[in-house]
Amino acid sequence: MRTVGRTALAIVSLLSAGLALTACTANDRPSTLTNTPSATAQQQADPTRASEADLPEPSGPPCEVAQYVVTGAPGEKPTITVPTGCTPQDGLLVEDITEGTGPEIKQGSTASLHYVLATFRDQRTREASWDDGQPFELTNIGQASVIQGWNEGLIGLKEGGRRLLVVPSDKGYPNGQGDIQPGETLIFVVDAVKVEG
Repeated sequence: MRTVGRTALAIVSLLSAGLALTACTANDRPSTLTNTPSATAQQQADPTRASEADLPEPSGPPCEVAQYVVTGAPGEKPTITVPTGCTPQDGLLVEDITEGTGPEIKQGSTASLHYVLATFRDQRTREASWDDGQPFELTNIGQASVIQGWNEGLIGLKEGGRRLLVVPSDKGYPNGQGDIQPGETLIFVVDAVKVEG
């Protein structure tokens, strides 16, 4: 009888642990930036979309800056069209789409930023601060608790400006993060709403 009781207790413990593990899904995790708000507008799984593991590796020559198409007026949520038929470039790509006229982000600056994030391989928009209705507040830029691609790529962006950042995995998430695959290239469009310091 004692053995049966221990076996039943072990089964209950295993079931409880399994329920606890399944309760923590990718949607419960914080967004892809270390210190951003949670992504509240995660895309629902699309049964017609191939799983990310089934997607072919990008091939072709390195993408040109002009192949990253960003639409939408400054001050409004942009849309990113990820190029096809090319591979991500080496290194961090930084390109101003709209030149700002206000103060410039420097090492140690504080800024209010709106952003949209897409991933290269699956051409999927992952999150956008615009969906929460509030810009993302970032302090101590250059040493902030965000990916290195932001700490490097935001320097020089002026208030009122919009910038494209194409971040290689070594400056983003080389081992993956949440539902972002290891080695993924991240594509951001960032608007500097307010810059101080």
